[in-house]
Amino acid sequence: MNTLQVVLWVHVAAGFAALTLGPVAMSVRKRRGSHTRVGEVYHWLVLVACLLAVVVVLFDWRRLYWFVPISVGSYAFAFLGYVAVKKRWHGWLEWHVIGQLGSYIAMVTAFLVNNWHTVSQFTGLRIPMIVVWLLPSIVGSPIIFWVNLRIAKRQRQS
Repeated sequence: MNTLQVVLWVHVAAGFAALTLGPVAMSVRKRRGSHTRVGEVYHWLVLVACLLAVVVVLFDWRRLYWFVPISVGSYAFAFLGYVAVKKRWHGWLEWHVIGQLGSYIAMVTAFLVNNWHTVSQFTGLRIPMIVVWLLPSIVGSPIIFWVNLRIAKRQRQS
C-alpha cells in the first residue's frame, strides 16, 4: 500500500466515524458525560478527516483542489463549536450549535459530492450535482435556526 492509499484510508475512516458520531452527539442528553465525550471525539475526527483531505489534494491538485475550501470550512465550523463550549462566552450555546451542526452539514456535503456517482448508480437516483451540493445546507440550516430558537426560548423562560 502506498502513502496516498494509507492517507486516503485513514481519511475515509475518520470521516465515516465523524459522520456516524454526529447523530449520536445530537441525540444524547445534553449534559456533561456522553454528549461531551462523543462531541470531543467528533471534533478530533473532523480535524483528522479535514487535514487528511488536504493531504490527499496535494497528490492531485488539479482535480481535487475544491476539497481544500470544504475541508477548511468543515473544520472551521467544528472548531467554532468546540471553542464555544470551552470558552463559554456570551451566547456560547448558540455558537456551539452553529459550529457543530454546520460542520456536520459540511461533512455530509463533502461525502455526497464525492460519492454521488456511486450513490446514484446504486439507487438509480438522477439528481443534478447542484442539488447534491446544496441539499445538506437547505435541510440543515433551518434545523440550526430551529434549535437556536428553542435555546433562546428556554433561556428567556429561566
